[in-house]
Amino acid sequence: MRKFFGTDGIRGLTNQVPMTVEVAMRVGMAAGAHFLRGTHKHRVVIGKDTRLSGYMLENALVAGFTSVGMDVVQVGPMPTPAVAMLTPSMRADLGVMISASHNPFHDNGIKLFGPDGYKLSDADEAAIELLLASEPPLAAPAHIGRAKRIEDARGRYIHAVKNSLPPAVRLDGLKIVIDCANGAAYNSAPTVFWELGADVIAVGVTPNGTNINDKCGSTAPGLLQETVVASGADIGIALDGDADRLIVVDEAGAIVDGDQIMALIGASWARQGRLKGGGIVATVMSNLGLERFLEGEGLRLDRTKVGDRYVLERMREGGFNVGGEQSGHMILSDHATTGDGTLAALQVLAELVTSGKPASALLHQFDPVPQLLKNVRFAGGKPLEDAQVAAAIAEGEAMLADKGRLVIRASGTEPVIRVMAEGDDAGQVERVVDMICDAVRVAAE
Repeated sequence: MRKFFGTDGIRGLTNQVPMTVEVAMRVGMAAGAHFLRGTHKHRVVIGKDTRLSGYMLENALVAGFTSVGMDVVQVGPMPTPAVAMLTPSMRADLGVMISASHNPFHDNGIKLFGPDGYKLSDADEAAIELLLASEPPLAAPAHIGRAKRIEDARGRYIHAVKNSLPPAVRLDGLKIVIDCANGAAYNSAPTVFWELGADVIAVGVTPNGTNINDKCGSTAPGLLQETVVASGADIGIALDGDADRLIVVDEAGAIVDGDQIMALIGASWARQGRLKGGGIVATVMSNLGLERFLEGEGLRLDRTKVGDRYVLERMREGGFNVGGEQSGHMILSDHATTGDGTLAALQVLAELVTSGKPASALLHQFDPVPQLLKNVRFAGGKPLEDAQVAAAIAEGEAMLADKGRLVIRASGTEPVIRVMAEGDDAGQVERVVDMICDAVRVAAE
């Protein structure tokens, strides 16, 4: 059983286990000891978002890594994909991002990347968990690591992201609103779009340590919608706190989710002969409309369980280069080893420029089928193993038959059962979800 690592690193409420100074230092010691391989001088890259607690956790991690003999390179507030990119670029053994992504400021987290820039495997995380319960050997006094802060990391990332587009592609004449969620990309993302020629209106770019994701960013796009419409912008881009997630708003203020973005990029790359794997990878939560759209384009949709790490695993196994989640994680593996909201936004903007279409037309690739998700909280036990719940699920599947889908799963982070159904008949979808939720509630009593 994992005690610290969840589906995306370690995460929790600051100053409560596991997000304490003591645990962070132990993570540095354990992860450092695990990656002390070979005789070369070992190095770790540490980035963070703009949370107040980032200072505290960064210092604790630095102490842990240096105590076991690792040198530390601190890059300051940077997007998660920037840390993933810089880790192999700097020949580091490990990359660390201090962030709780789209969560409020009072949460924080620790994400780890291996020397190849990919998130750690289950085996590596399990090994680090074991070391957390022990006392890793400390370095001899002469071999304690050093810490160094580099000031040009942001520029290196900006250059790499811009290189994902051909030199001839410019954004001249395009008015863009970018909402950086007062998070890690508050400086880099507006700079990328401005350097490519766009007229940029930036919001969510005044972090103060406590306003990250607060009524802004990809999980609260109201501010972006209002600003796009009020300014007459062509499009709006919303990132989350660590900038690995992307949501788009068209010129009319309508929200465009990750499914439509994946459809646009996947179909466009297929026409250009750039798409690999014969389709794209998404999770079980992606809309059935996306699957039908791809089938109409002669492409397939490979589904995984929820979590961008599982999307990436399937992409690597099957040779795909486009994948993501409905929530906005976009993984374009030709250019990045993890989700990158800024990079994916550039692909959308390039299509907007070359197509000549308004965003509302370009980003409506398919009609989503009605989809409904409800959560049922329970106090204990295993409701999904109850016979009546199983019977309700079987009845729901029979009702939807070949006209819809049913996804039932337990949350990996809280005592909640998530019930999602979709199909051509919205009323039927609602009846199926309510029937199963009622059965779960009874079983949980």
